[in-house]
Amino acid sequence: MQPEDKPGGTAAAGKAWSGRFAEPLDALTQRFNASVDFDRRLAEFDIQGSLAHARMLGRCRIIPAADVAAIERGMAQILEEVRGGRFAWSVEREDVHFNIEYRLTELVGDAGKRLHTARSRNDQVATDIRLWLRSEIDAIAAILRRVREALLDLAEAQAGTLMPGFTHLQVAQPITFGHHLMAYFEMFTRDAERLADCRRRCNRLPLGACALAGTSYPIDRESVARELGFDGVCENSLDAVSDRDFAVEFLAAAALCMMHVSRMAEELVTWSNPRFGFVAIADRFCTGSSIMPQKKNPDVPELMRGKTGRVYGGLVALLTVMKGQPLAYNKDNQEDKEPLFDAADTLRDVLSILAELLRGITPRPDRMLEALREGFATATDLADYLVRKGLAFRDAHEVVAKAVRSAEQAGKDLADLTLAELKAFSPLIEADVHSVLTAEGSAAARKHIGGTAPEAVRAAVKRGRARL
Repeated sequence: MQPEDKPGGTAAAGKAWSGRFAEPLDALTQRFNASVDFDRRLAEFDIQGSLAHARMLGRCRIIPAADVAAIERGMAQILEEVRGGRFAWSVEREDVHFNIEYRLTELVGDAGKRLHTARSRNDQVATDIRLWLRSEIDAIAAILRRVREALLDLAEAQAGTLMPGFTHLQVAQPITFGHHLMAYFEMFTRDAERLADCRRRCNRLPLGACALAGTSYPIDRESVARELGFDGVCENSLDAVSDRDFAVEFLAAAALCMMHVSRMAEELVTWSNPRFGFVAIADRFCTGSSIMPQKKNPDVPELMRGKTGRVYGGLVALLTVMKGQPLAYNKDNQEDKEPLFDAADTLRDVLSILAELLRGITPRPDRMLEALREGFATATDLADYLVRKGLAFRDAHEVVAKAVRSAEQAGKDLADLTLAELKAFSPLIEADVHSVLTAEGSAAARKHIGGTAPEAVRAAVKRGRARL
């Protein structure tokens, strides 16, 4: 029993910093100060970093080889306890680091006390978070790949399915459903690129910065970085312990990705509404009503849309935590973990269900074609037709606007107007005009890269598969 553990000893008994204090830590302060309830999920990464640190201390002859062996033996048992749910977590020991160190010392004695040589909780937690986040990014990137694969499969199958393209949620021009889906493929591809870029900046080792100024021990940071799979070390000790840019960057990337999820979810909710009826969502992704027997509610996309706010909130929370901090580490940084953990969990769960949801969407081409006939979707094609006949575009635009107004009054689509009716608006209109007034012709004409033509969509899918 240590002196501070005896009756009448200092009240900060059992704390790694107890010797400085002469009265007990207030019980409410202890709970307020503790982070073990949420940072315990870093346990395996804390063990991983601690083992690499201990081996480096041994190689540099800072601690004896026998201590390294004891630490490795003790950590192996702790890892089993953590994974088996048998580890005894204690709020009194504040955080994941002290909990593990305390248990290690119980198991291997003084060797456990030597593990903290040449490091601080400041560089330790920064390392743990980077190890954890790197793992999360890899897991999310794999799920994001599944989302993109599902989009490619559906887009390829629907490359020739016609639907209205919208601006201002009004019918604009004919497009293909495959082309619409490929827009989301592009969005999620950018998300994957952002995550990969974020991972690169995350993958630097803070360990060795110690509390803020580095250490006087002859350590070898580069060897620790290699063992832990980091690309290099953080090159300024003050920045190493206080930087959370990598976490903010992840949250920003996650917020953008959730924005894309939310946009798609909104469209699925709209399209599944009977007034649109563009798609049917599989029953396994919908729920019913407790009072209205006929209801089939798109709860999954609605919930996906709603969860976006959680990730946005995490980004704003961490930016706010960081905005006023002087160098170097401050206790404020304890508030980095909960928004980061929640955002990663949310993004991973949402993308996982989206990958499955995309496999449960059944397009309804008949309803899409019906909507195409309601909004004069080929008006721009008629204007382009007149331009090719020699009319200036602005004049062509005016001619077509008048034709649309006339057709609307007659309750017809442009394609339903007779040649004589069309020629009344411009003598340049000839018998070949009806070939450009069909939705099929309109879409097929846009066959350049990035266009909506079925052949362009199939080419985009092929390029997408190569990018994966």
